[in-house]
Amino acid sequence: MKQEISISWKDGMAFEAEVNGHKLMLDAGEQHGGKDLGPRPKPLMLVALAGCTAMDVVSILAKMRVELDNFDVKVEGEQSEDQPVHYISMHIVYEFWGKDLPMDKLEKAISLSQERYCGVAAVYRKSMPVTYSIVLHDTSNGQSV
Repeated sequence: MKQEISISWKDGMAFEAEVNGHKLMLDAGEQHGGKDLGPRPKPLMLVALAGCTAMDVVSILAKMRVELDNFDVKVEGEQSEDQPVHYISMHIVYEFWGKDLPMDKLEKAISLSQERYCGVAAVYRKSMPVTYSIVLHDTSNGQSV
């Protein structure tokens, strides 16, 4: 199966990407000749990982009949100091809100995403460490675990 995207140069350092019929502007910051009209390309690698694993986890937890009040995923990427500057590690923070959430099911959903379903994580793990942690907010008593 083949996928394809295209980008078109707009002006200066700005490019418009078309992905799955959706348009996205990419640009550099002013210090690099851009006008800051959109995100830089490299952080979109973090977005790809977050989106891929988040969609997996939500889908798996729904099948497990785990009800969430809210769910966020943050990805922290550490970059090299030498050129070409690239990510040398990524850390995913899964943040869940809900009443009496079953930690075993949350861990199972994340594990399935990381080890079986998330293609972005699979590719990234071939070139750098990808780790994760879980933050749990129990909304039945207003505390975080």
